Amino acid sequence: MSDSEPVPTPLSAPLAELPAAPAAAGAWRRWLLATGLVAIAGLVLGILLWQKLGNIQEELARRSTDATAQSIEARTLARQAQESTRELTARLALLETRLSEVSLQRTQLEELMQSLSRSRDENLVVDVESALRLAQQQAQLTGSAEPLLAALKSADQRLARAAQPRLNPLQRAIARDVERIKATTVTDVPGLLLKLDELTRMVDDLPLANAMVTGAAAARLVASAPAAAPAPVRPASAAGTSMAWLDSLALRAWWQRTLQGTLDEARGLLRVSRIDQPDAVLLAPEQAFFLRENLKLKLLNARLGLLSRQTASARSDLAAAGASLAKYFDPASRRTQAATQLLLQVQSQMKSSELPRLDETLAALATAAAGR
Repeated sequence: MSDSEPVPTPLSAPLAELPAAPAAAGAWRRWLLATGLVAIAGLVLGILLWQKLGNIQEELARRSTDATAQSIEARTLARQAQESTRELTARLALLETRLSEVSLQRTQLEELMQSLSRSRDENLVVDVESALRLAQQQAQLTGSAEPLLAALKSADQRLARAAQPRLNPLQRAIARDVERIKATTVTDVPGLLLKLDELTRMVDDLPLANAMVTGAAAARLVASAPAAAPAPVRPASAAGTSMAWLDSLALRAWWQRTLQGTLDEARGLLRVSRIDQPDAVLLAPEQAFFLRENLKLKLLNARLGLLSRQTASARSDLAAAGASLAKYFDPASRRTQAATQLLLQVQSQMKSSELPRLDETLAALATAAAGR
């Protein structure tokens, strides 16, 4: 420090700091005031937060208590619900078992009632179906469509008397089947059988192509010859004088008969005829019986073929019979010609058409029986 600088005295320093003291004190008071205000505000806020936290804790405790009570109640209700569910499940299983038993009993009862108490319409449908099936079997056995027509007509009359609207389709089906059967040409099997039986009876009387003229035939030829003119009747007054003349006439007639018989016997020793089939000439007289029996067997086979609906077999047997008839029997004989004509009639009347079936009527019967 130099000598020229003044040296402050001890009193000058506090005097110099006196003007700044009030300002420092005011700042200090403001700071303390601000600090107090902040402390008071923090305390107030703390108190408010503490109250709010307390309220929250109380609310949480209350809600926790309520939740605990509700959970206990819910567990109780759930336990009761489980027990009720088990009980309901057991009851439901028992009810289902009883329901199945009741349903089975009801089904059995309905079937029993249906089998025991059919209605009038159902009985009518069953009877009509039975009658039609029986008529169809009879038609197949006899080869005639008359049983079918009779059964269809009877069924139509019964349905008309019943007057049920649901059976109208069945009546229309019956009408269509009747028209179809009438339009169908069917072989008259009974008529053909009668003709075959007549032809079989004619076989024994048919002459063979190489048959000799027997004594009976010669007698018939003699009988067919013109008889000699009768002697003229003379008056009784001349009877005594003409005895010699009558004796000469009787002798002449005897000679004529004797000569005619001799000539007939001579003609029978030699016979000239034309036979187109050499087998007929070579046929021995002892084989004529077997020939006729074979022809009868062919006709009987044809008859059996007609009865069994084997038209092709019957046709072949008739063709074989016709060939035998033309080959071994005399074509110039009237009996042979009649047998040939009868055989041709049988062959021409045989038809290969089958008996019509009642499919449409049977289908309508099935629909009516089903109740559709």
